[in-house]
Amino acid sequence: MHPGRTTGKGPSTPMHFDQQPPRLLIVHIALPSWADICSNLCEALQNFFSLACSLMGPSRMSVFSLYMVQNQHECILPFVQVKGNFARLQACISELRMLQREGCFRPQGTSLKLAVVDGLQQFKQYSRHMTTGGALTYTSLEITVLTSQSGKEVVRQLEEGLKDTDLVRVRRLQVVEVTKGILEHMDSASPIEDPSNDESCILGTDIDLQTIDNDTVSMEIFFKAWLHNSGTDQEHIHLLLPSRCFNNISRARDNPMCLKCDLQERLLSPSLLPGTADSTLKMDDPKGDFSTLYQMVSQSSASRYKLQVIKALKSSGICESLTYGLPFILRPTSCWQLDWDELETNQQHFHALCHSLLKREWLLLAKGELSSPGYSQRIPASTFYVIMPSPSLTLLVKAVATRELILPNSFPLLPEDPPDDSLKIVESILDSLELEPTYNPLQVWSHLYSHLSSTLVKPQGRLHPSWESRAPRKAGQLQTNRVRATVAPLPMIPAPGRAPKMPAASKPSSEAFFMPSEQEEYLSGP
Repeated sequence: MHPGRTTGKGPSTPMHFDQQPPRLLIVHIALPSWADICSNLCEALQNFFSLACSLMGPSRMSVFSLYMVQNQHECILPFVQVKGNFARLQACISELRMLQREGCFRPQGTSLKLAVVDGLQQFKQYSRHMTTGGALTYTSLEITVLTSQSGKEVVRQLEEGLKDTDLVRVRRLQVVEVTKGILEHMDSASPIEDPSNDESCILGTDIDLQTIDNDTVSMEIFFKAWLHNSGTDQEHIHLLLPSRCFNNISRARDNPMCLKCDLQERLLSPSLLPGTADSTLKMDDPKGDFSTLYQMVSQSSASRYKLQVIKALKSSGICESLTYGLPFILRPTSCWQLDWDELETNQQHFHALCHSLLKREWLLLAKGELSSPGYSQRIPASTFYVIMPSPSLTLLVKAVATRELILPNSFPLLPEDPPDDSLKIVESILDSLELEPTYNPLQVWSHLYSHLSSTLVKPQGRLHPSWESRAPRKAGQLQTNRVRATVAPLPMIPAPGRAPKMPAASKPSSEAFFMPSEQEEYLSGP
């Protein structure tokens, strides 16, 4: 495997979301724990895909497939384009909801390995078909195994079962263990990397192991990480620091220190969702919001976008009304093309900068050139940003207004003593409010997911309005009203004493929708 490496042709364009890798999710089911996980997982997937399918602009997810491993492996959804296929994704989630939640079955040790191999075979077939039309930019696959069993044990099974398998087309193989605990602190719901990954001789270096809590919010956040730009072909931004100001952490006194950083969104822009006032804005349109740092970086694929630090500011010396636009996160780059020594030195300098800014209670003022494709001018326009440190190994970047953008406002001084009667009334109202120490967005929801789902699902697309009322499937029982796989599946190991064959006459009438021709299946998408 080649983590972070792509084999697509053409110049690198690291910030374009349409080059996100194809993803295969394998749900590794074990009873009775599946009963505790099923509803949380299905709700998280439903919420995630309602968001991913609604985002305007370039696609942040290319293709997706879902396998289920119980007493045997089964392809619930072959590779499909995510954008424009919410109905098929929703039907796939409904299949998961109907899986057996109680009872027991005899697990087959090879089922998980066969799911990986079969999924890889499906992806190769899909790639060969789509490459002829020039529609597939990624030729490597990211595989995620979601399990309620011991993550270490699942990793060992995969290492043993896949040791003779060609994984050159696998970009990343990840095992995610769903723990039995519930989320205690809603503000720290990020996936946790297992600290025992240092045991590389046991776990291997090509299989990542993470743990997430068994609740909807934690699973949702894990899936949302798929919306981030995951390209590591090159760093995104060069942060240039005057060496004379930072000579205590740099030996170069004449040349500016260059910190190589990756850029990450802090939140999704509401303008990307349907129904907003500015949702018609094309995110790849250079005439759009010029303050979007993410957009300007995407236009600088030939050369790294540069932010030149020009001043330091006291942390209390910036008025919040002067910052605008969406904030972004800077991290030390993980570009695979840099050697290990350079990566380590870069991270150490980044760490020192964060530490020094926090200690001094400083912010940085940085300047970047405003990109204007098709226009040449003697003095290029500039945009300015404030860079804020945090206790983590990250920097927060926010655009700050300049003289040209400021509008006149009146800010009269606040009188010292308001009238006593008004003061008592207002203080009584304020005392009745519940006081929270911090704002936690994970505890505030706007019913956006249900709104997006209802917008995406058209009335004629509702083929099964009563999915939940149908009887749960039993272990080993196959469904016939499912999308057909694109290649012949690998041999399955049937459940003991069960023959899962069904006569053709018993197929539901909805088969016309769930079993399209191969051409329709390949070309389905936006």
